[in-house]
Amino acid sequence: MSSFKKDKKEEEDGSCLFTGIEKTTVLQECRTFNETPVNPKKCIRIMTSILYLLNQGEQLSSTEATEAFFAMTKLFQSQDVILRRMVYLGIKELSGVADDVIIVTSSLTKDMTGKEDLYRAAAIRALCSITDATMLQAIERYMKQAIVDRNSAVSSAALVSSLHMTKMANDVVKRYVNEAQEAINSDNIMVQYHALGVLYHIRKTDKLAVNKLVAKLTKSSLRSPYAACMLIRMAAKLLEEEENGSDLPFFDFIESCLRHKSEVVIYEAAHAIVNLKCTTNSELAHAISCLQSFCNSPKATLRFAAVRTLNQVAISHLAAVKLCNMDLENLITDSNRSIATLAITTLLKTGSESSVDRLMKQIATFVSEISDEFKVVVVQAIRALSLKFPRKHSVLMTFLSMMLRDEGGLEYKASIADTIITIIEDNPDAKEIGLAHLCEFIEDCEHTSLAVRILHLLGKEGPRTKQPSKYIRFIYNRVILENPTVRAAAISAMAQFGATCPDLLENILVLLARCQMDSDDEVRDRATYYSNILSYLDPSLYNSYIIESPQVSIPSLERSLKEYCDGCTDEPFDLKSVPIAVVPTNEEVTRAQQKSEGMIMSTGPTKKVKVSREENYAQKLTLIPGIAQAGSLFRSSEVVELTESETEYVVRCIKHTFSRCIVLQFDCLNTLSDQLLENVRVQLEPSEGYKILKEIPCEKLPYNETGTTYIVLQYPENFFASVATFGAVLKFIVKDCDPDTGLPDTDEGYDDEYILEDLEINLGDQIQRVSKVNWQASWEELSENCVEMEETYSLASMSTLEEAVKNIIQFLGLQPAERSDKIPEGKTTHTLLLAGIFRGGADILVRAKLALADGVTMQLTVRSTHPDVAELVTASVG
Repeated sequence: MSSFKKDKKEEEDGSCLFTGIEKTTVLQECRTFNETPVNPKKCIRIMTSILYLLNQGEQLSSTEATEAFFAMTKLFQSQDVILRRMVYLGIKELSGVADDVIIVTSSLTKDMTGKEDLYRAAAIRALCSITDATMLQAIERYMKQAIVDRNSAVSSAALVSSLHMTKMANDVVKRYVNEAQEAINSDNIMVQYHALGVLYHIRKTDKLAVNKLVAKLTKSSLRSPYAACMLIRMAAKLLEEEENGSDLPFFDFIESCLRHKSEVVIYEAAHAIVNLKCTTNSELAHAISCLQSFCNSPKATLRFAAVRTLNQVAISHLAAVKLCNMDLENLITDSNRSIATLAITTLLKTGSESSVDRLMKQIATFVSEISDEFKVVVVQAIRALSLKFPRKHSVLMTFLSMMLRDEGGLEYKASIADTIITIIEDNPDAKEIGLAHLCEFIEDCEHTSLAVRILHLLGKEGPRTKQPSKYIRFIYNRVILENPTVRAAAISAMAQFGATCPDLLENILVLLARCQMDSDDEVRDRATYYSNILSYLDPSLYNSYIIESPQVSIPSLERSLKEYCDGCTDEPFDLKSVPIAVVPTNEEVTRAQQKSEGMIMSTGPTKKVKVSREENYAQKLTLIPGIAQAGSLFRSSEVVELTESETEYVVRCIKHTFSRCIVLQFDCLNTLSDQLLENVRVQLEPSEGYKILKEIPCEKLPYNETGTTYIVLQYPENFFASVATFGAVLKFIVKDCDPDTGLPDTDEGYDDEYILEDLEINLGDQIQRVSKVNWQASWEELSENCVEMEETYSLASMSTLEEAVKNIIQFLGLQPAERSDKIPEGKTTHTLLLAGIFRGGADILVRAKLALADGVTMQLTVRSTHPDVAELVTASVG
């Protein structure tokens, strides 16, 4: 017993028997494997050392791994059970690095088909880790026998190995379907679970086959709770793909699982129902009541699962989750701080305004004891609360500032800063308090990226406050005390104050003059640049070069500069040839926020920022003959469905706009396994003025593969004809083929066609959104050299200002400026400010004055540097 306690203490201290071993020493000891007779005890220790090093991230070279592997093969002569199983593990780990590992195939096949059950399962896993698609066919008969073996360990090993093999030999694994169907009737819960997984992966690309599988299994009773959970997930996925999902029998199956004897199945069913978009209140009530009962469970895992799920759906199902508030209040004092945190944050989302102060005090008692991951959950709840109860911004800001002063990582501090910024942007009354808290935070901020972001916000919002001068001290302190990156950001922030606040200009110029002596070249360059611009005392220069900074796409700018430097030309580089940075729509921002808030637990480092659609497609389009000469990509549309998703041929279109032409990308999917399509193309009926420049067909379109065909259209000279609708037909040559091999029966085919939905090219496809920090200054600047058009419209079909604003933004494809898309409660008049660029570089500014009476009346004023563009915008609305 004393030795046991010693081992336990060593485990707690983080010590290990193999701590400090060296790779070179272990590899030299591998010579022991060649001794005769084999010393099992010594060999087991060496094998364990190798596995320990590999699992600690130690890298072996190909030569080292191969030598160790071949030495290891000598151990097959030993009959020691433990050593043999260690050999199988070693083969699996070294198979990806060592050369010529297939030499042990015969030994593993012998063990796989032998009478020793202790060897068979491990041998199957090792064999499938070293085999490839061609070798897998040689052991196909043995794999099929293993799947239906009476030994559950062997059967599970074969099924799981088959599941892994689908990544490289899916066609071979498809032939195991009969054996997998037999294994799904096994009495062993793990065999049944693994068999269902194999069947689903075999059929997942065939929606009809998955439907039949789920329909069949929902009528039977699965013994395995794990298999039942997987079946619930499959059924829920099918329901999500249907418009009237809750009317299908699959929903009845999920609901029946709420009465299952296994708690894990009950939870999985409740989780699926509350996350379905198509559920009604009555259907939701039963699932919520199950989660409510779990909140009172003596098992901490069930309480955590229930409260976490309620937390995730609290906003979308507010009324239903409110019924659990009493049970959630009981969990505030739970000994598990994670459960208590989730309970309070759920109550914050569902509670009333009067309960906010009490709940915030309760969080404050233990917020320092929880991990950063759960502190982020608290912050996300406060963000939702600030949007729901804007009058509570003072209490929430104070609490957030307290959390900012606590210790924490970048992700945690960034979530707090994001929340404060959100409150500032959505609630003008909270601006002064929020900026004050952020100013205090950057005094001790140790995260460069966060300090830069806050300085950018101070430069954007500070000049528009009642006392902008009080922020200068905090910004200039960063120039004195911080690293070059933060100092450069502080210079830009100070320039914003100089450009926006004439009273502070003289002082700002003095501070910028001091910064021109900085030790860092970028800081000096920025200070010199802004000093020179501010010294001209020209508001139009301020607006163009300081307030409204160039909005070019950085990856596109880098690519354009490289191409310019590699080319031989005496012409100066034209910045207007570089595509502008894409501004995300409100819907995209909302989806991103909901996705981040739905991720309760952080599972790793912050992911890289996704590139825009335009940047993603630009490089692909340049590789296509005939498209590279079109110039820089201006805009790429979202995917437009030209067929239903269940049809035999699925066609989607993406519209790529250039200055003088538009490239139509048609992604085509063939869902018929007995057909091979060739020379696939889309035939358009172009409207007047459009001209087809080039058609690029898809040579072959096998079953279940996506092929792409392109059409390049030249825009009409007349801007008004650019908004058009085209008829579209998918044309191709059909060759009948073998569904299993995909090979055509004959070399000759026959022509066929498929009617597609009409394709529209609208105004929004030709406009790119542009963010304007100072829209009014841009409006005044544009008045000198532009065309102005004004029209009045009656939007009788719209009953609210919010609906009108949303539809106008979506139709015109312009970016709202100065938060004009936010409408205060109770207002009957509103002014919407929009900005964008038309293809070719024509600036567009729109002012829409809205008034609510019987319907919505709109006075639309459009200014553009191109007269036809201004007229096109007003005509399109009419």
